[in-house]
Amino acid sequence: MTSQIIYKGALRTEAKHLQSGTIIETDAPLDNQGKAERFSPTDLLATSLGNCMMTIMGIKARDMETDLTNTQIDITKIMKADPRRVGGIKVIFHFPGHLILTDKEQTILQNAALTCPVAKSIHPDIELDVKFNWPTA
Repeated sequence: MTSQIIYKGALRTEAKHLQSGTIIETDAPLDNQGKAERFSPTDLLATSLGNCMMTIMGIKARDMETDLTNTQIDITKIMKADPRRVGGIKVIFHFPGHLILTDKEQTILQNAALTCPVAKSIHPDIELDVKFNWPTA
C-alpha cells in the first residue's frame, strides 16, 4: 500500500503516507460546500503536476551539474462544470536570476518536466499551459 485515508467528517480527509508517516489533510473547496482550510483533492492534483515536473527537472539538472534551488512554480487550477472536474492547469516556472543556461540545456530541462510521470498520467482533456521563465544574461 501507498497510503491510507481516513474521513474525519465535515468534508475533511486525512491521508497518511505509509512509508514515511507524513500526513496530508484535505478540505472541500469553498465553491463545493467546503471550508477551504486545506488543499482540496483537486488542488493536490494540480499541485502534484508541479511537484513532479520540478522533481524530474531536479534529477536532470543534478546530472547536468546545475542547481535549480529556489526555482518557484506558480500553479493555477481551472475547474469546469457539468461534470465538475479539473479542466486546465497553468504552470509557470520562475528560475533564479543567477541561473544562466544555454538554449540546449533549457530544452533538456523543459523536456524532462513535460514528460514527468504525472504529466503523462493527466487525461488529455485537461488543458496544460506550461511556461518557463528563464533568466536572461
